[in-house]
Order: sequence, then structure tokens, then C-alpha cells
Amino acid sequence: MTSGSCSPLSHRASLFPHLHKFLICCRLPLECVCVVWHDFHVLPTCWSPEEGAAGSPQQLGDECTLRSVYDDQPNAHKKFMEKLDACIRNHDKEIEKMCNFHHQGFVDAITELLKVRTDAEKLKVQVTDTNRKFQDAGKEVIVQTEDIIRCRIQQRNITTVVEKLQLCLPVLEMYSKLKEQMSAKRYYSALKTMEQLENVYFPRVSQYRFCQLMIENLPKLREDIKEISMSDLKDFLESIRKHSDKIGETAMKQAQQQKTFSVALQKQNRVQFGKNMHFNGRIPEERNEVELKRAFEEEDENEEEVLTVQDLVDFSPVYRCLHIYSVLGDEETFENYYRKQRKKQARLVLQPQSNMHETVDGYRRYFTQIVGFFVVEDHILHVTQGLVTRAYTDELWNMALSKIIAVLRAHSSYCTDPDLVLELKNLIVLFADTLQGYGFPVNRLFDLLFEIRDQYNETLLKKWAGVFSSTEIDDMLRKSTNLLLTRTLSSCLLNLIRKPHIGLTELVQIIINTTHLEQACRYLEDFITNITNISQETVHTTRLYGLSTFKDARHAAEGEIYTKLNQKIDEFVQLADYDWTMSEPDGRASGYLMDLINFLRSIFQVFTHLPGKVAQTACMSACQHLSTSLMQMLLDSELKQISMGAVQQFNLDVIQCELFASSEPVPGFQGDTLQLAFIDLRQLLDLFMVWDWSTYLADYGQPASKYLRVNPNTALTLLEKMKDTSKKNNIFAQFRKNDRDKQKLIETVVKQLRSLVNGMSQHT
Repeated sequence: MTSGSCSPLSHRASLFPHLHKFLICCRLPLECVCVVWHDFHVLPTCWSPEEGAAGSPQQLGDECTLRSVYDDQPNAHKKFMEKLDACIRNHDKEIEKMCNFHHQGFVDAITELLKVRTDAEKLKVQVTDTNRKFQDAGKEVIVQTEDIIRCRIQQRNITTVVEKLQLCLPVLEMYSKLKEQMSAKRYYSALKTMEQLENVYFPRVSQYRFCQLMIENLPKLREDIKEISMSDLKDFLESIRKHSDKIGETAMKQAQQQKTFSVALQKQNRVQFGKNMHFNGRIPEERNEVELKRAFEEEDENEEEVLTVQDLVDFSPVYRCLHIYSVLGDEETFENYYRKQRKKQARLVLQPQSNMHETVDGYRRYFTQIVGFFVVEDHILHVTQGLVTRAYTDELWNMALSKIIAVLRAHSSYCTDPDLVLELKNLIVLFADTLQGYGFPVNRLFDLLFEIRDQYNETLLKKWAGVFSSTEIDDMLRKSTNLLLTRTLSSCLLNLIRKPHIGLTELVQIIINTTHLEQACRYLEDFITNITNISQETVHTTRLYGLSTFKDARHAAEGEIYTKLNQKIDEFVQLADYDWTMSEPDGRASGYLMDLINFLRSIFQVFTHLPGKVAQTACMSACQHLSTSLMQMLLDSELKQISMGAVQQFNLDVIQCELFASSEPVPGFQGDTLQLAFIDLRQLLDLFMVWDWSTYLADYGQPASKYLRVNPNTALTLLEKMKDTSKKNNIFAQFRKNDRDKQKLIETVVKQLRSLVNGMSQHT
């Protein structure tokens, strides 16, 4: 395309906007424009066959078509417009034809639509009328439906109420049954009913308030049952206390009858055995048969009169109370209360009347009460499980037996009538036989009979003293005095010393008193000599045992002091609370040790009234025991690790012990004698704190060794505990030369100590 064929730029610029608007407004397709333009042969200027490969007329843009308008003939624009108008007119005609073709259909559709509107209005009126009629007709249905719904709800509620009542009625019936059982005092059954309520019935109705009220009321009912049953038990205990003498009398009568029957049976057996050896044995045989028959008849008569323990005492309260407390899971409380009350009653029964020694009835009443008490306990032992045990009855019997023997010894010493002593002996035999029949050991009572025999001899001697010489009187007085000293006074002193609650101050006073009594024995010797006018130097004169009696009592008190002092030290040591892994010591001694030292200072001030040797022995024993306890604390197998800081803290405590020993808490020690009690601890701690293993290993076994009292086994045990601590505290020890060297040194020392220990064991 040449430059001469192109229209001017200004003309193209002015025509383009109008043409563009025209095309847009007419919405003519591009093909129409191309056809118009084709008539003017303008298309080739924009598209040529050579360019056919690149595109087609349909693919040409508006720019190419419009540009061709301006690039051809000078009148191309006008012609183009004319053609375009012709084309538009053709399209308008086609549009008009199409509208004419469809116009009748459009008119018919509008007519039909107008007819439908009339029918629609009629239908609307009919629908409205039908809806009104339907609503009017449905009102009754709605009312009836609401009634039906209301009835259904009531029916469902009634069904629910019936179901709930079926759940609640058994609970209410059981609770009513519980109330009836409580009113009838059937407490054991009431407890079982409570268990059924809690385990079976209450879970079903736990959501109701009345159930919660019942649940809250059950603990109160249980407490009421416990109180009522405990009240019944108290009445039972009071009843058996009142009937103890009657029960004991019955049991002793039965024992006497059994003994009479046994004697008669043995006699009959002896007669039967010897009848063939007797020439004229018919008459003795018949006579013994008559006597045996009479004995049986008497026994039958007595059996009709004698009542059993069940006849005299109603044991149902104790059974009932035991069952109740068992069901409540508080059986231990009941057992403890029963045993505690019975022990109190035992002490009352064992306490004799002051004038018991005056008549045989006083002794008989004393024995029958004791027998009655233990017969009841034996019955309880065999008919109940766990309320009392054989160990409990044995303990109670041993306590009672010691008290009985002491009482009989004391009161029999006042007896001056040989006949009364003889009757006492028979009562003791019957008492022993009765209780032996119930399984209680009575050997000590039989041993007491030997003393009663001596007492009987003494009373006979006193009764016939006028026919004996003064020498025999002197001998009798001295023997009686010896019996009083050895049997009564010595026993009382030993019982007092061995009481668990007696304190150190009381023991010190006992030692002081026995020392004075020991010194006063010579005055007793002089008093007896003045009465009998028999010199102590006479060959056949009996010596008094007062010196040995008081000396034994004093030695027992001294031993008890040493024991109780060590027990007190153990109590303080148990309060120790060391931090065995501490890195640094606290800088002061432990509080428990300072309290212990203050206690020892105060108690040793009381010991100043004791003989010097006793106080020194007690002080040395206490220090040695304290040293041993501290050493055991270090070597305890449960203690696995000990740090150097803990050793230093322990050393501060040992220093306080040494200071206490050097302060001379009890006078009379020479030099550092008391400090030697802690020498083993001191050398062991010095060895570890100075870390002087080379000296220890080099001088081991030599008499002049600096650490002579340190046992290799002890040192090895403590070192292994410190070695474990060193390993744990030095996680990076392998990276530090000093720590590595220390570990190697410890391992070397451990090996050498083990070799020493093995050598000692092989030598042993």
C-alpha cells in the first residue's frame, strides 16, 4: 500500500469516532461491514492471499477494516455509508416481517392470559372460602386433639408415678421396717437393714429428697445404736462385777465336788485292785461301795443346787454389742474398751480389804471374786472370736497372779493363828485347782504353798514359844526377820524398780534409801540381840540377810538407771536429721545433740547424791553408748552416700561431745578418762578430714600409730560411701586433673583397705 492511496491523517481521525459509535449503536456484525466494503473493493488492500496463512476476513480486526475505508477511493466513505444504510434498511424489513409473522400469536397469548386472570380470581375466592371452612371444621379437631394430648400426658405421668412409686415403696417399707426394729431394740437386724438400704435400695431412688434425708439420718441411727449397745455393755460389766463372787463360789464348789469324786473313785479302784489279796475282803468292799454311792448321791444333790455361769449372768448384751460393732466396722474400739474396763475391774478385784487376814471368810471372798472374774473371761474367750485372746488372758492372769502372791505374802505375815494359816492353805489349794481346771497355770501358787508351810511353822513356834529356850526364840525372830526382808520387802522393791514408768530421779532416791537401810542393818541386829540377850557371835546364831537384800535392790536400781539413761539417749539420737549430701557444714552443732548434752548435764547433777562409783559408771556408760550410737549412724547400711560437708558437720557434734566429757560432768574421773569414750570417733574423723591415708596405711598395726583405734573395715565402709558421693557430685571430674587424681587416690586407698580387711579375716 502506497502513501498516495492513503487518506489524510486528519480525515481518518475525524471519521473514526463517528463510525465506531455507529457500529456500536447499530450492533452490526463485522461481517456486514465487510460485505459493504467488499463492494468497493477495499478488502484486498487490507487482506491479500499472501496473508491468508496468517488469518481470514473473520479474523481481521476492526482496525484493518476501517483502515481500508480511508486507504481506497476518495469517495469510498460516502459510498460505504450508503451501502451501510441500505443494509440497515434491509434488516429493518426483515425485522418487520418477523414481527408481522408473530404478532397474531402475541395477541392470542394476551387474550388467553386475560381469560386466565378471570379464572384465577374465581379460584382464589374458592380457595379462600375452602380455607375458611377448613379452619372452622378444624377447630373442634384441635380442641379434641388438645384433650387427647392432655389425656396422654396425664396417662404418661400416671405411668411414671406408678413406676417411681414401685421404686420408692420398697425403700419406704424397708425404712419403716428399720424404725420398727429400732423400736423393738433389734439393733443387729436394724444394722443389716441399713446395709440393704445403702447397697440395694437407696441407689435406685438417690435423686429424691426424701432419700437424701434418709441417707443423712442413717449415721445418726448408727451412733444411737452404738451408744445404746455400749450402755448395755456397761450394764453387763456392772452385772458381772456384782456376780463375780457368786460365780467364783459356784466354780470352786464344782471343783471341790470334782475333787471329792476323784478321790472316791481312786479309793474304789484301790479297793477293787486289792480285794483278791484280802482274805476277808467282803465287808470292806461293801463298805467302800456304800461310801462311793453316798459320794455320788451327795454330788447329785449338790449338782441340783449349783448353778452355771450362764445361769448367773446373761451374756447376750456382750454378744449383741460385739456383733453390732463388728457390723459397724469398729470392732477394735469395742475390744479395746472391753479389755480396758475389765482390766480396771481386775485391779479392783485384786485389791484386798485391809482386814482380810483376820478371818478365813475374808480370804474366801477374795478368792471367789478372782475366780469369778477369770471364769467369765474364760467363757468370753471360748464363745466369742477375737474379743479376748489367749495371749490377753495369759497376760492378765500373770499380772493378777503376781498381785495375788504379793497380797497373800503380805497378809499371811500378819496371821498369828496356825489354824487360820492351815485354812488359808486349803483355800489356796482349792483356788489353784479351780483355775487350773480352766487352763490357767498355777505353779507359782503351789510354790507359794511352801512359804505358807513355813508361815504355818512360824505361827506354831510363836504359839508354843513359852516351851522353847531363848536361843530358839532368837533363831525364830531372825528367821522371821529374814523372811520379811527377803520375801516381802525385797519383792516390793524389785517390783517398784522394774515398773516401766519410774523415772531416773525416783531410781536415784531408791539407791539413796537402800544405802541408808543397808547401813541401818547393824542397828536391827543390835535390837534383836537386846530382845533375846543372845550375842551375835554365838555359833548357831542365824545371820540377817538385810545387807544382801538391800545390796541386791541397789544393784538392780543401778542397772535400771544405766538402761533408762541409754534409752533416753536413743530417743534424742532418733531426732537426728543430717543432710548427708551437704556441701558445707552449718558452722554449729546440731540441735538434737545440744539438747541431749543439756539433758545429761541436768541429770548428772542429780547423780551427785549417789555414791561416786555409781555416778561415774553411769556417766561413762552414757558417753560410751552415745559414741556407739553416733558410730552406728555413720556406718548404717541404709546410708549410701556421705559428703565431706556432712563429715565436717558430724565432726562439730563430736567436738561438743568431747567438750562435754572434758567438763567433768561427774567428779572423780582422772585426766581424759571420760574423753576416751569418743576416741574411736575422733581418730576416724581426723583421718578423713586430714585425708592422712599415707600415715594410716604406713603405721597400721603399730602400737604407736596415730590412728590405732580406726578399724580398716570401718574406714573402708565410710570411704566407699564418700566415693559414691564424689562420683555423683563431680560429673565432669574426668575432665579436671585434680579430680581425676583424687578419684585415683580413693580407688587406691580402697584397694589397700580391702587387702587389710581380707588379711584380717584370713588371720581370724
